[in-house]
Amino acid sequence: MTVNKTTISIIKADVGGFTGHHVVHPQQIEFANKEMEKAKANGLVEDFHVTYVGDDLELIMGHKKGENDKNIHELAWNVLSAVTEKVSKPLKLYGAGQDLLADAFSGNVKGMGPGVAELEFEERKSDPILIFMADKCAPGAWNLPLYKIFADPFNTAGLVIDINLHSGFIFEVLDTRDGKIVKLKTPEESYDLLALIGDPNRYVISKIYRSDGMPAAAASTTKLSLIAGRYVGKDDPVCIIRAQGGLPAVGEVLETFAFPHLVAGWMRGSHNGPLMPVSVSESQNKCTRFDGPPRVVGLGFQVCNAKLIGPTDMFNDPAFDRARSVAGEIADYMRLHGPFMPHRLSSEEMEYTTLPEVLDKLKDRFQKSE
Repeated sequence: MTVNKTTISIIKADVGGFTGHHVVHPQQIEFANKEMEKAKANGLVEDFHVTYVGDDLELIMGHKKGENDKNIHELAWNVLSAVTEKVSKPLKLYGAGQDLLADAFSGNVKGMGPGVAELEFEERKSDPILIFMADKCAPGAWNLPLYKIFADPFNTAGLVIDINLHSGFIFEVLDTRDGKIVKLKTPEESYDLLALIGDPNRYVISKIYRSDGMPAAAASTTKLSLIAGRYVGKDDPVCIIRAQGGLPAVGEVLETFAFPHLVAGWMRGSHNGPLMPVSVSESQNKCTRFDGPPRVVGLGFQVCNAKLIGPTDMFNDPAFDRARSVAGEIADYMRLHGPFMPHRLSSEEMEYTTLPEVLDKLKDRFQKSE
């Protein structure tokens, strides 16, 4: 860690849903805010913002301690655990603490259930960042948007007309099955990159850097089913993207979400559905239809000495009404498939849902065919 660098950390978890998997209860937000205020007063964080998407509680923190800092991770674990014990369980909220898969903090929340995205960087003269938070989907949900933002000139005009973007970007991709990382550079290795991230169930973009090493984006890669060995809820990923000043513009980043692409998750974590861009402040941020459809919230901040100036609610704009309408049409189409693929996930992905219990019940009834 370098003392003059800023770190933005997002640590989130489903610690109990209000009316099923619908939304976060206001008391959860209120309690988390009070706990985070104490941490700010003690100098542990420079600033914070508590928010939600669907039934996921999100802790956004600005600090100077670098990525993977034990104290920051322990703070988040303690806040999420306290919300579970002092708010969620007394109110009998649904699935209270379901993302907290360990009994006690062990130095880093990675591998313990909560989703984590962190980005350390030297602040520029002006440093806008965008925070994206999704519900009812897996971490691979960011693959297509991140590729379009940082590698597709049909989405990001700056790749063509801004000389600072001409050298391209380096994508860090995690193989979630083997736990290995590969770094690929665009535009030179775009086809190799697409060969991997076109399978978002296995390969997930975790970090993006400009070709000169400038940190540009970070995404959570937690897969709860691989940690727990069973289905305990979908992963509901988060993502940090820096914008402007030699990086894609804010509008270029947002443009990709005008297309509600299909992601894995939705009802019981077992269905493909459209990723709908919604506002935090408007009524759209409620997971009602078939526990969804999957949605993404976007918040904008100006970073100033690790303080979070904002936020602005990026999808609270009629310009995204059409995307929401298209997402509704896609939801109609996918739902008409009922229990059939491609609405239901592939057999490989269904291994981590509750379907294996059904198959186990039938296993002794299968007979050899003639």
